[in-house]
Amino acid sequence: MRFAESWASGAQLSLVTMVRGRAWLVPPGDGEEPFPLGPGDLAIVRGPAPFTVADDPATPPRRLVTTADHCEEAANGMAALGPRTCGTGPDGAAVLLSAGYERRGEVSERLLAVLPRTLVLGAGEGGTRALLDLAADEVGRERPGQQVVLDRLLDLLLIAALRGWLDRPGAHAPAWYRALDDPVVGEPLRLLHQRPAHRWTVAGLAAVAGVSRAAFARRFTALVGEPPMAYLAGWQAALAADLLRETDATVDAVARRVGYANAFSLSVAFKRHHGAAPTDYRNGRARSPDGLPVFHPDHQDPAGGAPRPRATRRPRR
Repeated sequence: MRFAESWASGAQLSLVTMVRGRAWLVPPGDGEEPFPLGPGDLAIVRGPAPFTVADDPATPPRRLVTTADHCEEAANGMAALGPRTCGTGPDGAAVLLSAGYERRGEVSERLLAVLPRTLVLGAGEGGTRALLDLAADEVGRERPGQQVVLDRLLDLLLIAALRGWLDRPGAHAPAWYRALDDPVVGEPLRLLHQRPAHRWTVAGLAAVAGVSRAAFARRFTALVGEPPMAYLAGWQAALAADLLRETDATVDAVARRVGYANAFSLSVAFKRHHGAAPTDYRNGRARSPDGLPVFHPDHQDPAGGAPRPRATRRPRR
């Protein structure tokens, strides 16, 4: 049976994976060849330009997936088949699961900036197979706490997929990602990510690594691309930007959460990294509780809590 769906939701990041059957993913724009997708294969597409999933790259779109979180009829009829599910029938030869992440944060942008516009992982690559099975089983039925379960499963699926791609030979992984595996720099770098408000010094980080201050500074700079304190300042500024956009915390409270003594000291550093004062940054951007999950493998809430996924997910079978 012929099929083609056009994703025009405007999502900043979309995840598409085949639960059953085969399809082609036609990337947005020109210059990129279509990608074949088989059972268990997973694609991540950077938005917001529309893309198409079809039985054949030449098949014109017959359905439209929009921001309203449903499929709109474009040519052939279709039906709602259950919770978060639509199509021509429950036993179709091709079944896919999709999710859209509508907003991105400054922290997650550090990783997203290195991703290609479209990337595809083979079935099970990065440990995605078990997570996909769980998500596919959960998505089509209503159960207490289901949205929380789906949120976490989809975040884990996306993170596993990104990690699988970054671990490929030849992948252009960020310098900080590669440095996490270094026996000297890895643990201090994780501590900077997890505890940005701590009063870190190069000497203190070197003590964690078990090397001299000079040796640690040289190795950190060589692997990460900037000195330890400069990296920390950029990380704190990125965390502060996300807190300003996504919470109602005062600038002074944000400053303390990311490691500055007061709003003034944060403002000086924030202007250097973002070109605007914290208040101007906050007022100049629409705030929403939605956003991309923090894909950084070590990112935690600056207050010390567990990782905080922030996303609008649109699973669809």
